[in-house]
Amino acid sequence: MQSFQVWNQLTRWKFSKLLSQTLALGVGAGVLLFSASANAAEQVILKYGSFQGPVSVAELNQFVQTGKTTPTISNYLQAAKQDPDVARKALVAGIKAEPAYLNSLLSGWTGPILLAQVGDVVHPPGEDLDAQALETSLNKSIQEDGEITLLGAIRHYPDQTVEIEGDRLIPVYERLSSLAKVL
Repeated sequence: MQSFQVWNQLTRWKFSKLLSQTLALGVGAGVLLFSASANAAEQVILKYGSFQGPVSVAELNQFVQTGKTTPTISNYLQAAKQDPDVARKALVAGIKAEPAYLNSLLSGWTGPILLAQVGDVVHPPGEDLDAQALETSLNKSIQEDGEITLLGAIRHYPDQTVEIEGDRLIPVYERLSSLAKVL
């Protein structure tokens, strides 16, 4: 009878320990996921000349995926005199290759060129290129999407807000497309 009580206590203790470890693991995973999403851009400031308007990254993703525009995106496209289809294509067209190859491009002689090209369009609000933040966002884009795109650079930017220079969007897209053909 005593051995049964000892076995019962041991089983309860193991279950209790397992439950507490599982709970700790769940809380830890939740914190990591929350902090990972908290370190990505959530808002985009669209700029074109004197026009400037905030748009959420979710709205930008919806525009790219469906073509549906919000009032801010519509106003922006009208002010910029840009075709929505060309703007969508510019945001998602990129350099596709194996992640190891793309990472080697970023760390090689082409890295500063890629950073400068994308940094002409995507940067912190009111500031010049933050090469380290942009490189971080491009690396995340490579890891998660398998390519370098302007939208990937925006989505994975490690600040809450990122600015897009709209008058430079199409020319940078064209230069990246040319670079992708050479590579």
